[in-house]
Amino acid sequence: MLHWMYRRLLPELATLERVIELGADSLRPRVLAQITLPGGTQLPVHAIELGSTDLRAPWVGYFGGIHGLERIGAEVVIAQLHSLVMRLQWDSTLHQLLDSVRLLFVPIVNPGGMALGTRANPQGVDLMRNAPVLAQDPVPFLVGGQRMSARLPWYQGPADSPMQVENIALCQCVNEALAQCTFALAVDCHSGFGARDRLWFPYAHKREPMTHLAELQVLTDIFVQAHSYHRYVIEPQSVQYLAHGDVWDYLYLQSLQRPGQVFLPLTLEMGSWLWIKKNPRQLFSRHGIFNPLIQHRQQRVLRQHQSLLDFLARAASSCERWLPAPSQRATLHDQALRNWY
Repeated sequence: MLHWMYRRLLPELATLERVIELGADSLRPRVLAQITLPGGTQLPVHAIELGSTDLRAPWVGYFGGIHGLERIGAEVVIAQLHSLVMRLQWDSTLHQLLDSVRLLFVPIVNPGGMALGTRANPQGVDLMRNAPVLAQDPVPFLVGGQRMSARLPWYQGPADSPMQVENIALCQCVNEALAQCTFALAVDCHSGFGARDRLWFPYAHKREPMTHLAELQVLTDIFVQAHSYHRYVIEPQSVQYLAHGDVWDYLYLQSLQRPGQVFLPLTLEMGSWLWIKKNPRQLFSRHGIFNPLIQHRQQRVLRQHQSLLDFLARAASSCERWLPAPSQRATLHDQALRNWY
């Protein structure tokens, strides 16, 4: 049961725990870590699984709340989980889908930062600059990661130290899920970059293309075919900027050590500048820079990404129908290079 002391601090966590209670008959929840706030209050990092229990089945991971200021990312993931729990009561096609795919939700990776209203975790470390992967070319000052001080944003953490507790828990959870499957997708929900919603894929630490660029090209093609009027800009993160310590680069590089596995991690970067343009007063609020403050806009954001999140589950379940044959990969790779590089 959610402790009253942090019900007030973190309403998203209260909402998530209510969803877990609602779906008790179908969900497989566990706590990955306990995060301690200044003063001693502890907040759980929840992971919730549903769908197939076959560890070889295709897998999709949904993540949010890595940056504590970007609450809308956690809210999008929680809304998707809630939708699935409600649909399980009547949707036979959803039950059929879940027979063939495993889903994992970690909606609030950084509950400490979210409760404190900071981008970083309670130790002042930016979890998306904390993995042991260094950029191969110069990164933007501060934004690309820095080790000068936890008082400055984008702090990577001390050099030669282990990853933060939240990232260790996240990586263990993802690697366990990936251990036996041959195909997997992940989407990590953020906000705050530009006036367009963007879907980024690796790499963030170098400009060279990822190994599975051909597979990413086909995934993009079938998404566009099914969603002709989508508004996403799909691109490698390196087109915008390079950064140290990207946790999805780190997990993707680890997946390359498992022969035959295709793991495609995506980052949904919701464009908060559009919300500010429509409501300039949001500039005077740290929360407003990264989140829609007007209720109807928040509800619209929660709705508009559901088709993407549903698509990922269906694409994973049907991956054998669209993954390219070895003979096609070179042609698709060249097409992707023309599109993105």
